[in-house]
This record gives sequence, structure tokens and C-alpha cells, in this order.
Amino acid sequence: MDSTPPTVQPRPGRAGQRILAVTTLRNEASFLLEWLAHHRACGFTDFLVFSNDCTDGTDAMLDRLAEMGWLTHVPNDGPHDEGPQWAALKSASRHPLVAAADWILVLDIDEFVNVHVGDRTVPALLDALPQATAIPLTWRLFGNAGVVACDGRAVTETFTRAAPAVLHWPWRAMLFKTLFRNDGSYGRLGVHRPRAPDPERLPQARWFDGSGEELPEAFRTARIFSDLGRDHYRLVQLNHYALGSMESFLVKADRGRANRDSSVADVGYWVERNFSAAADDSILALDSRALRADLRADARLGRLHQAGLDWRRNRFRTLMAQEPWRALFGRLLMCPPTRVLPPEVARLVWGSAPAPPPPGRG
Repeated sequence: MDSTPPTVQPRPGRAGQRILAVTTLRNEASFLLEWLAHHRACGFTDFLVFSNDCTDGTDAMLDRLAEMGWLTHVPNDGPHDEGPQWAALKSASRHPLVAAADWILVLDIDEFVNVHVGDRTVPALLDALPQATAIPLTWRLFGNAGVVACDGRAVTETFTRAAPAVLHWPWRAMLFKTLFRNDGSYGRLGVHRPRAPDPERLPQARWFDGSGEELPEAFRTARIFSDLGRDHYRLVQLNHYALGSMESFLVKADRGRANRDSSVADVGYWVERNFSAAADDSILALDSRALRADLRADARLGRLHQAGLDWRRNRFRTLMAQEPWRALFGRLLMCPPTRVLPPEVARLVWGSAPAPPPPGRG
């Protein structure tokens, strides 16, 4: 018979604040428990999780976690004309959990909030920036570090080499996800930032970056990436483990990306994100191992977690029976870590006054 740990209910944040994480998942059973335990320890009180087209048991794990009071699970199987993530965010914008939240962050399962102030929680970050109504959490890219096998080790403990704090290229490395106050200034959720600003409320919006610097008005309506050549991480960063092990990367490339079904992660995607210039294990100062162990101690979750890991390994073996995937894997084995461009070289790439890339949909 399954052992059932005590049900974990959403806990109020400081001053009763509810802090909501919204995410979409497909075939992430081997990573889910670590991500969830970390963000519970980080101070998120509620999780709204959409799943689509899972074949590795992720949806069953989410159902069990919902039974235990850890999250709210919304099945979101396709087809989706705009991609599953956009379909989920449209639905989320109308969900009661969003209406009840004081602060909201949309993020992916390969993104981990890493607060550097106080007790390293989101409430501590909000205490450090009491005037902020929105805080863009800038990606810090964590490279592959030569890890080949998907062996079930914790992502945050395995990948501890990252881009430097100040990076001059590429601009995609400076993308952010926005933690924002749910005060009516924005009407819809977006992948990188809240959307549908209310013109009457917008003048009161105050955006601060992860180093505590107040940002110009452009960030209130359009920007999705932070300025290059600056340290945006003194108070908080968003650890982005976009690559993981080489085996897992092939499975990710086979799956496609959540917001654009036809977009495939390839060698170009790998090279733009494989930074290993700086050691950074700061995220381990927030210890979520006990929460992770409690989750895996549940008999059903433990079995599903292991089944998800087995599924990922088997999927890798299946892909390696096909020449295009073997060729991609061989290229990954031969790729060195991505070099960090010095400022003078970056200026040659950008030009003396580069125009920013189009903001996209956010």
C-alpha cells in the first residue's frame, strides 16, 4: 500500500502574500520533484502546472502532487495552433489561482530562482525591493560542463559552471522572466513578461532589475531582455539549465520547444548557451534536499520518478538508432564550452550602436 506523507497546503508568505509559479510541462518526470522542492523552499506558495501530451508519467505525477496539496494540475493536451505554452497561459490568465495571487512568475522547469539576499527566498527579495511592482529575473546560463549521461543526479548540484556575471554576447543570454505584483497593471500572462498593460495603472509601475537598479519606462511595455555588459545578479538571478546532460539534450531536441512546436534545439542552440566560464554553486545555499526526499518517499511519486528517468534513458537509446540523432550527439561530444566574447569583440559584432532585436510577443 502507498505511504502518504502529510498533505502540504499552500502556505502564506510574509504578510499573508501568495506567490504563484505558473509552468507548462511535457515529459519532465525525472526533473519535476527537484524543481518543485526548490521553489517551495524558495517561498512560492502556489503552483499552477499545465501538462500536455506526456508519455513519461509526468501527468500522473502531477495528479498525485495535486492530491497531496502541492500544486494545481491542469491537463492541456493538444493540438495547439500557437503552441502548448501560449494555450496554457491564455487559460492561466482566467484561472482562480492567478486572480488570488499577490505576485506571479511564469517560468520553465529548467529555470530555478536563485535569491542572494536574506534567507534566499522570494519574500526576502521583496523585502529588499519594497518599491518594486515588477522584477525581471535575468537568466544566468549554466553550461553542460562535459556531462554526458542523464544519471538522475540533481540538476542544481551537477551543473555549477555558468556564464560570467557580466556578459557582452549573445543577447539571448540576457532574456528574463518577470516576477510581478498582481495589482491589475497587466491583464494577461506572457512567457517573459506580463502583457496587456492598463494605461491608467501603468504610470505607477516600477520595475527594478536583479541588482536593485530601477529600470526605464521601456521595460513596462516591451523589453524581454536585460542590457548586455552589466551585472544584473546582485540580489537575484534565474539559473537557466537549458542544456543539461548531452543525453537529455537529445531528448529535449526531439520533443521541441513549448512555445513553438516547430522550433528544434540544435547545435546552434547548444553553442549559444554552453557557457562554463564561472563557478557558481550559490543556489545550494537554499537547501531543499529534505523536501525533495519527502516527495520521493511517497511510494507513488518514487515509482513515477524512477519510471520517468528510465523513460528518458530509453528514449535516448531509441534516438541513437537513427543517424541524424547520432550525428547531433557526435557534434555535442566535440563542442568545447562557448567562449566569452570580450567587450571589444562584442562591439565588432554588434556595431557601435546596435539596434536591439525585436521584442517578440513576450
